[in-house]
Amino acid sequence: MNNKIRTKAVDRLFEAILQLQTKEECYSFFEDLCTVNELLSLSQRFEVAAMLKEHKTYLEIAEKTGASTATISRVNRSLNYGNDGYDLVFGRMKES
Repeated sequence: MNNKIRTKAVDRLFEAILQLQTKEECYSFFEDLCTVNELLSLSQRFEVAAMLKEHKTYLEIAEKTGASTATISRVNRSLNYGNDGYDLVFGRMKES
């Protein structure tokens, strides 16, 4: 885990996120917290990760999501060498 992001402010943000109970609450909170472009960028990275897990090619992913190859590469690096956060969430989503 990157110790540079472990701050009281980030802890407080994550505690706030953990209070959200519905998709509508998420929409309300994240629309207040993020710009439209920030939210779309986050969702794009998540879609890229899902497609990489499905073994889609960079070209397929770029065409479907509009993500640059640099973004796809960054997400791929996180999947392969990150903290397994994507895998944790994908696993839980698969279970539910």
